[in-house]
Amino acid sequence: MDCYTANWDPLGEAAYYRKLDLYSMGWNLKEDLQDCLVAAAPYGGPIALLKNRKEKSPSSRPPLEIYTASGVLLASILWKNSPVVHLGWTTSEDLLCVQEDGSVLVYSIFCEFKKCFSMGNEVLQNRVLEAKVFHTEYGTGVAILTGAHRFTMTTNVADLKLRRLPEVPGLQKPPSCWTVLCQDRVTIVLLAVGQDLYLLDNTTCSLVTLPGLSPNAGSYLRMAVSFNYRFLALFTDTGYLWMGRSHLKEKLGEFSCEFRNPPKQMAWCTRSHSKQRAVVLAWDRRLVVAGNGDQCIQYPLDEDTYLVPELDGVRIFSRSTHEFLHEIPEASQEIFRIASMAPGALLLEAQKEYEKESQKADEYLREIKDQNLLPEAVRQCIEAASYEQEPEIQKSLLRAASFGKCFVDKFTPESFVETCRDLRVLNAIRDYQIGIPLSFDQLVLRRLYPVAIKICEYLRLSEFQGISRILAHWACYKVQQKDKSDEEVAQAINQKLGDTPGISYSEIAARAYECGRTELAIKLLSKIDETHLKKQRDLRGDVNRRQVILHLKNELNRGAFFMTLQNQPVAMSLYRQFCKHQELDTLKDLYNQDDDHQELGNFHVRSSYVNEKRIEGRVASLQNAVDEYYKAKNEFAAKATEDQIKLLRIQRRLQDDFDKPYLDYSLHDTVYNLILEGNHKRAEQLYRDFKIPDKRFWWLKINALAEQGDWEEMEKFSKSKKSPIGYLPFVEICMKHHNRHEARKFAPRVAPEQRVKAFLLVGDLNQAADAAIERKNETEMSLVLSKCNDTAVAAKINHAKAQLGKK
Repeated sequence: MDCYTANWDPLGEAAYYRKLDLYSMGWNLKEDLQDCLVAAAPYGGPIALLKNRKEKSPSSRPPLEIYTASGVLLASILWKNSPVVHLGWTTSEDLLCVQEDGSVLVYSIFCEFKKCFSMGNEVLQNRVLEAKVFHTEYGTGVAILTGAHRFTMTTNVADLKLRRLPEVPGLQKPPSCWTVLCQDRVTIVLLAVGQDLYLLDNTTCSLVTLPGLSPNAGSYLRMAVSFNYRFLALFTDTGYLWMGRSHLKEKLGEFSCEFRNPPKQMAWCTRSHSKQRAVVLAWDRRLVVAGNGDQCIQYPLDEDTYLVPELDGVRIFSRSTHEFLHEIPEASQEIFRIASMAPGALLLEAQKEYEKESQKADEYLREIKDQNLLPEAVRQCIEAASYEQEPEIQKSLLRAASFGKCFVDKFTPESFVETCRDLRVLNAIRDYQIGIPLSFDQLVLRRLYPVAIKICEYLRLSEFQGISRILAHWACYKVQQKDKSDEEVAQAINQKLGDTPGISYSEIAARAYECGRTELAIKLLSKIDETHLKKQRDLRGDVNRRQVILHLKNELNRGAFFMTLQNQPVAMSLYRQFCKHQELDTLKDLYNQDDDHQELGNFHVRSSYVNEKRIEGRVASLQNAVDEYYKAKNEFAAKATEDQIKLLRIQRRLQDDFDKPYLDYSLHDTVYNLILEGNHKRAEQLYRDFKIPDKRFWWLKINALAEQGDWEEMEKFSKSKKSPIGYLPFVEICMKHHNRHEARKFAPRVAPEQRVKAFLLVGDLNQAADAAIERKNETEMSLVLSKCNDTAVAAKINHAKAQLGKK
């Protein structure tokens, strides 16, 4: 046991930490990690490296490389796109490459390009200074700091909705550090400018103060949020480290170190249900584990390292090694601590003595049983085994548990059996060639199909949950292999899949068809029994019919071909789909032949925007669409198209009059931009001509006036007539643009039922209290009281609540 605890390092009163060797890295890097952009996926995931461009030449093509956690190369490509600012992994282990121009390229773990999306025009114009990829309950998000020192964010790259966060007043240079926090299901940015901290949410920028901060703390240089987003750490230029909860209302501890320069990386090292909190700080040649007291652990570093926060510790890798730093779990501490008398420790000794055929085994066992702690001893050994990396230690603990459970009445074996099963799986996938502890889904993602299938069989997963999903995933990958003939691929898939239940051949054939392998799709489906699935028959029919239709088109003259299609509705539908993408003029002839006026109207609308460049041609096409819609007796579409013609002509005049682009704006954007430019009469003319609803127009106008900063016009507009949207929106829009002075003008005019909210928004607690008391609304009084730090106001509210209680 003494040997086992040799690498335990104490921190705090009852916590121990250790560094475990995971792998000797096999990647033989040519560059130091500090010369690369690095991204490592959590849960033992892959590592991406992209060498920094030293020269600005467009022809410079650094390699993008993706490795397992053991340093086995998965894939690499030469980077031919714009310079990359940041790399990060999604929760589904796709690699996000954030470029200087604000576009984000998405790659699989095999460097296969999947898609690209943009973070918006504002980012494109001002470029990306810094970026962060983060994970929340909504998915994987990206936050961007632009050259204009503004933040743009999306909380879910799978459902892209961009948010531009408020401006930090007077910010003339990039913040010294920043991070993304999640508070009450809202994603916000915390940033530091010298000794000041600012929080940016959807609408406001607020200055915050940390509780219990040392008065001599200094300026903030680094910040780190924990894996679960519950804790926050900040490091200052005096070597001071503040640790607390991420809601910024509670301090957990502080630490002062001898270093003044900022660490290269900072990460939380936490474990569930532990009272100890620790932050890992990495400098060039020193690793410090700082606790929430005045103690720390220091490790020397021989190489440049990279920290990867995990749910239960921190992974640390360099050019040559990969280690795992974590707090020793309680069960392991109880058993292996020197001179421990814990039931698990005694049971382990009893089992060892039993193997030696020593009578001491009975003495140890009797001591545990006399205290009625044998079930607890078995539980401790099973739990400790699940945390261990070394198979020999796992076996020793499980043998002790197996020995002890023989003497427990009515022992339920599920936990023991499940732990044995899980450890066998984990040990298998920790193998150097696989390289990481993985979940079932991650195994499938890495295309380690044989190992995944064996695990499914061992864990006794149903075929629908396990093997069928793996085989379907394998088959969809197989059809993309261009080095195999259609016949070879079809035969391999048919042999492997056979009649395995739960597999959709239609999805596999559809994937082949998407890859341009029509013949392979037909071959796959032709091997399936006709009664197998209707969806599969339909797909095979579509593929075959398209081939027949194109053959007939080439063989027959135009008239005979159209006559043939007239008697085949399905064939006609498929040919129309083909013409939509390939032969638009033929599509028009088909609609004319059928007197299909509705589709002819749609055709002319599309033609107006796709084919016509001059305004006269576009108006003419739209007028043709109007005529066709009237013939189809679709008055709604006809009148909507007439309105569009009218708007186009007005936009053309606006462009001529103001020498600014208006063409192709929506009606909403046209009115908005007119107000922005101060052309209020023209905006109101459009409001009347197109009968824009009053509420929509008022919203449009106050938003535009606020963006323009024309507060005088806004006040004048508010008094022009009774507001159809009330006056709370005036307060909200003023506060959104950080103009509390103007917001205060509108707060008294807000309807009584919204007045408390308005006064709270402008920060007038006294008026908010009066409004709540006037309405005798206890809920509103409590709301004001919860935000109140004024004793006089609080006393007034409490007195009013007491009076209500008497009644």
